[in-house]
Amino acid sequence: MAEENFRINKYIAQTGFCSRRKADELIEAGKVRLNGKVVTDFSTTVGKKDKITINGKPISNVREYTYIRYYKPAGYITTKSDEKGRKTIYDILPPEVQNLKPVGRLDKASTGLLIMTDDGELINKMTHPSVKIPKIYRVCVKGKIEQNDLIRWAKGIEIEKGKIAYAEAEVIDIEDGNTVLTVVLRQGMNRQIRKMADAIGHPVISLKRTHHGSIDLLGLQKGAFKYLKPSQVKELKNYIKKIEKEAQKRQSL
Repeated sequence: MAEENFRINKYIAQTGFCSRRKADELIEAGKVRLNGKVVTDFSTTVGKKDKITINGKPISNVREYTYIRYYKPAGYITTKSDEKGRKTIYDILPPEVQNLKPVGRLDKASTGLLIMTDDGELINKMTHPSVKIPKIYRVCVKGKIEQNDLIRWAKGIEIEKGKIAYAEAEVIDIEDGNTVLTVVLRQGMNRQIRKMADAIGHPVISLKRTHHGSIDLLGLQKGAFKYLKPSQVKELKNYIKKIEKEAQKRQSL
């Protein structure tokens, strides 16, 4: 099979170094070299064995990954197939993103943000329990929650035998006698918020994930997706590195 080549601006963007527009600016400024020679032609193509430097510094040769943010609707589970015959997100996702895997899951009744990609390394980093990438949710629970309940959440609640769950939560509104919360999770236990809410006697009415790491739901309609821009991918990877460093510091104390 012949090696796949890309226009040099697209290739630079796929490494996460910068956007295609910025890559064009760098080429125009004579700051991009391909195999030691200054690139002057914007139509220059690059293979994965070629060496690119920008301002004298090499950029990584990487395969082309796809990243999207998807607004999951209620009524679908986050898996490729289901032995019980339940509807999955892949029943409604279009063909061009059917190969992507979700970064974590949302249960059937929950809605909101799913990052999806074929970048296995990013999935592993974002879901590894030692890194604790924060996820933010808007949650409506039955009844009026007291501050003591939120303190219990912060200190930790046993939701299953031997499993202690933690969450940071803040009341943002009271609607028809029910409480609307912003909840931040750094763990990834199954149905964690729902089990924590049940444990304090305030079951979840609705749950929507609004943020995961540096990515949010802004501009997305329910059931729709958008490709992440190179700048968003770069920002996310830098965010993960920051969280990883913080985790390493905690472990060294």
